[in-house]
Order: sequence, then C-alpha cells, then structure tokens
Amino acid sequence: MIDRIKSALSDCRINLWRINDNTEETAELFFVKKQLDTRRFKDVRKFQVTVFRDVKKDGASLRGFTSVTLLESMSDGQLREELKNAYYAAQFAANPTYELPDPLKAPIKEQTGELCESPLMESAGRMAKALFAADGQSDAFINSAEIFLVRRRRRILSSEGTDVSYTDAKVSGEFVVQCREPEDVEIHNTFSYNSLDAEALMKKVHEALSFVRDRARAKRILKSGKYDVVLSGDAVASVLSYYDSRSSAHMIYPKYSTWQVGDSVQGEDIPGAKLDIDLCATEPYSEEGIPMEDLPLLREGKLQALHGSNRFCRYLGIKPTGMYRKLRCENTGKSFEELKKGPCLWAVTFSNFDMDAMSGHFGGEIRLAYLIDGDSVTPVTGGSINGSLLETQGNLQFSSDRYEAADYSGPYGLRINGVNVAGTDD
Repeated sequence: MIDRIKSALSDCRINLWRINDNTEETAELFFVKKQLDTRRFKDVRKFQVTVFRDVKKDGASLRGFTSVTLLESMSDGQLREELKNAYYAAQFAANPTYELPDPLKAPIKEQTGELCESPLMESAGRMAKALFAADGQSDAFINSAEIFLVRRRRRILSSEGTDVSYTDAKVSGEFVVQCREPEDVEIHNTFSYNSLDAEALMKKVHEALSFVRDRARAKRILKSGKYDVVLSGDAVASVLSYYDSRSSAHMIYPKYSTWQVGDSVQGEDIPGAKLDIDLCATEPYSEEGIPMEDLPLLREGKLQALHGSNRFCRYLGIKPTGMYRKLRCENTGKSFEELKKGPCLWAVTFSNFDMDAMSGHFGGEIRLAYLIDGDSVTPVTGGSINGSLLETQGNLQFSSDRYEAADYSGPYGLRINGVNVAGTDD
C-alpha cells in the first residue's frame, strides 16, 4: 500500500509529503452494572497522508498543507483523486514557509510490557476485574462502564527521507457510579493508563464510590467567600497544564505568551513550592517523525525550554521537540491528610473543571466538595470556584501522595490559598 501511495503522489506531481501508516488493534468491553453487555474487536489500518504545497503571494513564499485519510480498499484512481483534492486545498491554508523535519531512519522501537505483549482479551479481563473489585455494596455501585484497550503500530515516512516505526499500547475507559439514597445521583469518571495499572484503577473506583455516597447526602450550605481550596487528581493535572500550554511554541510565536527560557514564570516571590516540571515522551517519535525525549520544563519556577510542533519551532528558530502528551511534576510535600488540615474546601468533583491558559483562571461548578474545619467534615454541593493562578502560584502546596494517569504523573493533592468561591447559601 505504501508503494501505491508513493506512486499516486508521483502521478499527481506532489513532491513534499508525509505518510503516517497507522495500525490499531482494539478490544472494547461494555458493561451494564457487572454484566458484560457487548464486546468488540477491531483491527484497522489507515494511512494519513499530509501533502505540502508551496505558493507565492504578494512576493512572499508560503507553504500550506492538508491531510487526507486513505484506505487499502481504495482503487489507484481513488487514491489519486483524494490526493489531488488535498493538494488543491493546501494552497488555501498557506503560512510563512518553513523547513520540514530533518530526515531520520531508524529500526523499529517496540514497546515491551504486559499491555503490549499479552492477548488483548486477557488484559481487558484483568482491568475489568480491577474495575469491579471495589463494587461490593448495595448503596453505591457502578451502573455502567466501558473499557478500551488499544495496541498500535506506527510508521512515519516523508519525502525528506524519514522512515521510522514504533509500537505502543494504552488502556482507557469510563464508568458511572450511582447512589440512590437519600438523593439519586450519578458521577461520571474516566481513566487512562499506559500500562495495566490495575492497582490505580481499583483505587480510583474505591474513591469514586465513596464520593458518590457523600454526594447523595451533600448539603447546599456553601457560603460565598475566599477559601483555601484543595484540589486532587485530574484537577491538579489540569492546573499544572497551564505551564505546558504557556511555554508551547504555538503560544509563543503569535505572542499569546511572552515567556522566554530563563524567565521566572512562577513569579519572583515564591514562599510556597517552587515548581519542578518535566514533559514526558510517551512515544519515541511525534506524528511528524521528530525524535522525542523527556524535556525539563521548569526548575524552581524558572522556564528551561520551549517546545512544540515543527512549524512553530522553526518559526522561533529553536529545535523542534514534537507535541507532548504527558506532564510530570516532581514536587512533593505533606501527606494528603496533613495537606487538608486547617480550614479548607476540598473540591472533589465538578460539572466541568477548566484551566484557561490565556488568562490563568481556573474553576468549575462544584458537584461535591468537603468543608473541613478541624474534625468537622461536611459534604457540600453547588456553587463554584474561580481562582487565578497568576495571583496564587507563589504559594502552592503539594501532597506527598502521588497520582498516575496516561497524561500526568505527580502529586495527588494541591492546596491553593485565597480562592474565590461562589456559594449557594447567600
């Protein structure tokens, strides 16, 4: 098929191109309560072809690109037609010209581990067992769940001479927990891991069942004001993603962000934790064929590197790094139980938690939170939080407890002082 695509590119006189040969083997399990309702297996191969076109406009050299997906079932004529249409469209998406990624050839890099090597159904069964291990009570239970295992083989070729390949695997899914008394409520949860982390999934389900029980009896008594807010799990990852976003080349080049290497991006006065953050290479090559490796991002609150796709890195005159999909925070601190001591609001679940990389604001509508004051712990619901990381980033406090997911590795808990909270009891 690769030879057919190359021949079609040549017939269309397309000289600059990239082929992403993607094969995915998947197993999907769908549960209603603990009963397996549906299972699906797929083995799909698709070819994403990106064509580049150089054009002149008002004397300026521009380069546009468009991508199209090709299938093995297509005839040679269909391949040519799709590529011609993509090449025609590329002229209307032109930007200042830039160099394509440097050519690279290397042997295939095969990921090892149980998720990559064991039969998919066997791995799916292990994760299903972990999912339902904590589901043993009648008052709170899993009412539905989905588990997805994906094993991928990627090959990247380009007109510049790149030819690299790798394999990897991932498990992800979602589940809904429910408690019917005293109020019938549901909480939606997601998970994603790069390994068969059954222990992490069991812990997440156990926590979710505890949360939905408390949500069912939570009160609407939250008063408006400023609180020390404690975030946990995915919300911590979302807040820290601000530093990933603001340091990316696609934010720097159009001047949405003014950060430069060496800047004290956390501020000059940092009585709290000084951030140590890395970007993690979860794949050996980006989809553009750029070699990827772990990248130190912040050290003691100072920016160590910019990063991003080939085009924007070329515009900035820096080495292309590829697009990262995982952040690792090395900071630590007290145990999570110690972190919650003293009056605070532990905001647990939200209708939608958002971290705005443009403004630095974070927040969301509260579905469940705990008002903590000494030995008094009261579940509450309703209201919202609205904080500014720019105003509070100098006094962050982290837990020593860790949290692992496909896109984050770092402290489980984060305490932020002086966050605005809109209550329900006004």
